[in-house]
Amino acid sequence: MYLAGVLVIVFTMVLRANVVVPSIISTFLVVFAFSGSPIAALGSIFNASFIAAKELFNIFLVIALVTALLNSLKDLRSDVRMVEPFRLVMKNGHVSFLVLAFATYAVSLFFWPTPAVPLVSAVLLPAAIAAGLPPLAGAAVMAIAGQGMALSSDYIVGVAPGISAKASGALASVVADRALALSLVTGVIALSLVYLSLRKGFTAPDERLLAEWQKRATNGKSAEFADAGTMHKPEIARGTSRDHLLLTEADVERELHDLERSRVKWSRLFAVLTPLAFLVVVALMVLPMFMPGLPSIKGGAAASLVGGMASLLMICATLAMHGPHRMLDASADHVTEGFVFAFRAMGSVLPIAGFFFLGASETAAGILGVPIERAPSLLFELVHSAQAWIPSSEYPVAFGVLLVGMITGVDGSGFAGLPLTGALSGALAPVSGADAATLAAIGQMGSVWTGGGTLIPWSSLIAIACFARVPVQDAVRVMLVPVVTGLVASTFFAVAVF
Repeated sequence: MYLAGVLVIVFTMVLRANVVVPSIISTFLVVFAFSGSPIAALGSIFNASFIAAKELFNIFLVIALVTALLNSLKDLRSDVRMVEPFRLVMKNGHVSFLVLAFATYAVSLFFWPTPAVPLVSAVLLPAAIAAGLPPLAGAAVMAIAGQGMALSSDYIVGVAPGISAKASGALASVVADRALALSLVTGVIALSLVYLSLRKGFTAPDERLLAEWQKRATNGKSAEFADAGTMHKPEIARGTSRDHLLLTEADVERELHDLERSRVKWSRLFAVLTPLAFLVVVALMVLPMFMPGLPSIKGGAAASLVGGMASLLMICATLAMHGPHRMLDASADHVTEGFVFAFRAMGSVLPIAGFFFLGASETAAGILGVPIERAPSLLFELVHSAQAWIPSSEYPVAFGVLLVGMITGVDGSGFAGLPLTGALSGALAPVSGADAATLAAIGQMGSVWTGGGTLIPWSSLIAIACFARVPVQDAVRVMLVPVVTGLVASTFFAVAVF
């Protein structure tokens, strides 16, 4: 029954339909088959999502607090000031390609790409187009750097490696480190191939390019993809976008000066303080790898540090914007908005994760309401029963997990398949001789790069295409070969190195 549930969910993902209902029904049927009690099966629907929520709530909390910080910076216009200096170095299309990639990656790594890409699109994309970068190249570079590289590693916020680690039984810190390396390999290869394929379309800087771009509209056929898939991330991305594009330096100046004079100095301060603060957090996470004497900050400790820093900066930024009295209500509003965003972006993962958590005895015990020694390890038992058909070489297993990740990413969410790839990695590792954390990172690459917004037109790539005013189908065609090539290369790299 558990195997049937997995197959139904994967098939539903391939059809790019929502998998929440199949996950709930499959949970009910598996528990009914195990216990023979319809009452226990009915209660398991709640228990599965509740256990998943307990396991993953730290992820929701970090997303909420980081989003609250971004909203407070938006009030102060500090978000614009953080990326505005990049406009000054966009002298031609080639430089703009690199600057747009770096800025998108950096901002998305700290704030998540869904709310960050609209900011980059509003502030930097117009300047890049005026410098001679084709709009299609702009869409591709933002998708690869943000929805691909930053989201697939998710090294700072830690959502993706947290889900993969929980499902696979590996350490979240190890999964995160390996996913970061694989995302960089995939991203560098993909960006290089996209640049080589589109470089002939780069032109000399000309303000008329901006005027022509403003007259463009996306292909109307993109609308057919808007409501497909497990999560409507395009709608979430548009919800965090700015009201208007900052096309020229004069537009940027008006946006920055549309602020009380007394707040300008605070706006500048937090534009510098925020990235510096998070760089310190990153340093605390990375330095112990090179200096063994330092205390290691990984997993839950790293997530709490990111969330705590985001909370403190949010309160200070809100105080600077609204003063001590209004700050109390405004801070509460920002936190509420952050939780609304977190549950809109990730809420549907809970019943999906709850079903796949039935496959491991540690989490199945809470769902079934039995002692852990009586809880079955359904997915592990399935893998062991098929051990004779599993190759002993690590390469076929690694590419198999990558393929499963890419198939689950077809639903357009990028994260809905992580409980499956993680659980599968944990089950395959002992019988194949591969490392569970490495397999989980490979599956994470396949799922997020495919469904996160680079290869599937009904993902959040729709929002990027709309911001860039290019047909979403053209963006997929441009990125297909570069991204798949990068994923294949990073999988070889993972098995060879890790």
